[in-house]
This record gives sequence, C-alpha cells and structure tokens, in this order.
Amino acid sequence: MGNLKATIIPVTVFQQNCTLLYDDETKEGVLVDPGGDWPLIAEAIKKTGVKVGAIWITHGHVDHAGGAMEAKENLNVPIIGSNIADKPLMENLVEKARSYRMTGIRNCTPDRWLEEGEILDCGGHKFEVFHTPGHAPGHVIYFNAEVKLALVGDVLFHNSIGRTDFPFCSYPDLIRSLKEKVLPLGDDVTFISGHGDMSTIGEEKRHNPFLQDI
Repeated sequence: MGNLKATIIPVTVFQQNCTLLYDDETKEGVLVDPGGDWPLIAEAIKKTGVKVGAIWITHGHVDHAGGAMEAKENLNVPIIGSNIADKPLMENLVEKARSYRMTGIRNCTPDRWLEEGEILDCGGHKFEVFHTPGHAPGHVIYFNAEVKLALVGDVLFHNSIGRTDFPFCSYPDLIRSLKEKVLPLGDDVTFISGHGDMSTIGEEKRHNPFLQDI
C-alpha cells in the first residue's frame, strides 16, 4: 500500500469538487461526489489510471449526486452514501436540475445508505463515516485518521460554512454537526470541501468568521 492521493475535478455550473481518491501504488480508489460532466471525470480517471471501486456521495444535492448514476453505469461500481435521510433529495434531482438549467442529470438510487461509525475502504486506506446533518439531512463526511484527511462536502469551507436556506436544511443542525463531529477531528486535519480551496480545521477555527462563536 502506498500513499493516499486526491485529484480534484471541478464539475457542473457550480464548480463542485468531484474528488478522485486513490492509493498511488495500487491505483485502487473511489470517486466522491460525481455531480455531472462525466467526460471531464472520465478523462481524469484515464489520466491517473485509477481503478475506481465505488462511488461515495457526501449528500444528495444535484451538484454532488446528479451525475452518480451515469458514473455508475460507465464504471460498473456501486454508489455508497449518503445517509437515508437524503432519499427525498436524491429522488428530486431531475426536477431540481431544471431550475438551474442543468442537463444530463438523473435521480440517484444509492446501492447502500450509510450510518454513523461505518468504516469504508479506499485502496487499503480506511475512512470513518460521520453523519453531519444541517446543509442536507443525510449529509455524511469521510475521515482518514492516519493521514488526517477529511472529505467534508458542503459542511465546512475555507472561510465559510454550508448554506442552510434550502429545503430540508437546518442551521442549528449544521452548527451541532460542526461542533460535535467536524471540529473535534483535530486542528491538523486537512479537508477537501465540496467547493473551493482545501484548508485545515485549525486554520478555519482561527480565521473562519462563522466558527468564532462555536
């Protein structure tokens, strides 16, 4: 087993960070949040030579899950996640895509829903699942303690936090998820968000204006 690597592919009109996560020796990995633009994702997979074993979803919003079924068909792998509380969102992706004039989007039917505390494998690297509702009711994050890397979807961003003005969102739930699940992972944890730049939890605790009163 080698080092854990991540290739980030911005997709859709929202420039969502679809992440190709893999072991650099075996080239075995997973695809996280394929929201759309399959040709871009396929090119990244081809370029890196990664053998994708599964699709992981952080939450059921259209820019994160809208391209999952197309990716599944092309890769012949299962869709894992998010938590079943996102089922209403996953079943409404086509309708939501129309409001954003997005094309090629399909409703998503995961092969497996996730629960708090489950452990997933990515090329021999173990990721723990945390259920982090707020931005979406079934939102989950994935955390590797060994390399101190978290994929946090739209819960936390560089200098911001997830929006809570969509249907099924809850600001109190989001703050609770940040306080009880995300921030305790450790200041030295690097995270990949659903949008924008990577950062560390420590950096955000010091400078993110939305975290100063948590």
